[in-house]
Amino acid sequence: MGAVDSVSEHQSRALWLSTIAFTICFAVWTIFAIIGIRIRQELGLNDTQFGLLIGTPILSGSLIRLLLGIWTDQYGGRRVYTVVMIAAAIATYFLTWAHSYSEFLIAAFFVGIAGGSFAVGVAYVSRFYPAGKQGTALGIFGAGNVGAAVTKFAAPFVLVAYGWQTVAQVWALAIGLMGIIFWIFSEEDPIVRARRERNEKPKSAWLELESLKNIQVWRFALYYFFVFGAFVALSLWLPQYLIKVYGVDIKTAGMMAAMFSFPASVFRAYGGHLSDRYGARRIMYWTFLVGVASTFLLSYPPTDYVVKTITGNVSFHLEMGLVPFTATIFVLGFFMALGKAAVYKHIPVYYPKNVGAVGGLVGMIGGLGGFVLPIAFGALADLTGLWTSCFMLLFLLVTGALVWMHVSIRQMERGVVGTALNKLPELPEMEAIHKPEHIGALSGAVLTDWRPDDKKFWEKTGRAIAQRNLWISIPALLLSFAVICPL
Repeated sequence: MGAVDSVSEHQSRALWLSTIAFTICFAVWTIFAIIGIRIRQELGLNDTQFGLLIGTPILSGSLIRLLLGIWTDQYGGRRVYTVVMIAAAIATYFLTWAHSYSEFLIAAFFVGIAGGSFAVGVAYVSRFYPAGKQGTALGIFGAGNVGAAVTKFAAPFVLVAYGWQTVAQVWALAIGLMGIIFWIFSEEDPIVRARRERNEKPKSAWLELESLKNIQVWRFALYYFFVFGAFVALSLWLPQYLIKVYGVDIKTAGMMAAMFSFPASVFRAYGGHLSDRYGARRIMYWTFLVGVASTFLLSYPPTDYVVKTITGNVSFHLEMGLVPFTATIFVLGFFMALGKAAVYKHIPVYYPKNVGAVGGLVGMIGGLGGFVLPIAFGALADLTGLWTSCFMLLFLLVTGALVWMHVSIRQMERGVVGTALNKLPELPEMEAIHKPEHIGALSGAVLTDWRPDDKKFWEKTGRAIAQRNLWISIPALLLSFAVICPL
């Protein structure tokens, strides 16, 4: 009993220290969402320049994730996590020395190292938990995304009272202190500790990258481009959007934007629990379906309609108000949180020895969305003059992701019927790694074995194929008659 309690204590300490550290790192990583507005006013930046400024730390924080993930696999999360936080503290403090636009871009690039902490934390935390509990544990850790909401809640008040430079200094102090606390109270993960006890040298970085040859990993990463990349992009863009579209002040904009960042962060832990319990595929479907509906509503620009009726013209105005907008982004953020957890549920299960490298790549691709999308938002606003164009882009992105995932799943399920469907991997990307144990009577789209008179064959395979074809044929016949009837 004492041994079990000890293990649980080590797990809890690793999880909560990592989660608090990641929360502070994420608050620093998204600092330009607030101070960037004041910097834009001082420098007179256009929308594209502003998008580049707030996206630069996202770019550097994303690109470094792969490298930090590999180093975590090699040298352990305790060391790498501490170094990341201390380096980010120094970079954030020196941000106050910048004056020109180019200097701010350079400073923002180095502040971005705080965002690389995600790859470190995923590899570090996952090694303290068995596969059946990793989804929940990583969901709790990933809830550190709430740091974006912390910045939006607190930074505007500090900025208005003392200036944006004080915001940078306070945030630098917070992440620096957390780095020291983490070093003092954390411990090495079990794998790294065991390796050092055996006096083994870390694997070569090239071996760590071996699993990245699987195209499935890259597809996996692109799903994360929406659920995480779009989350980061909107976290940065929404304060500016609310000020321009609804005319609120910076304090109100920060509070309203937090209505997106908060659920998109804290419910990630719940998403991990749901992924452990119901499977990641179902959670991904719900995420993408709700994402399509939400971004469609948000993308509709203010429009005046004139309808000609029998009695004359009737005009009306269609526009989403501030309250419906806030409610919609809250729902979108909630399901993005579930989707982020669902994506990361699988990495430590399928790549237990390369969590840092694979998790780093997935996080890098997702983080790149947080860099590319704000720039695209600004460029679209400049080119089209429509503020809702950012949601139009996200609608196309999530629709493409949903279609791609569904087509991939249908391809995987083709030829597998009955209870054998339950044996397929949860996501189609993993089919090449975990082959189905049963292949049915179909080979691709061609029926190669059909014996309806054989009772065993009919009960096991034939009935399911026949019923499926019957139900597909009925609506097809219905549509055919609908077409020929007018003739």
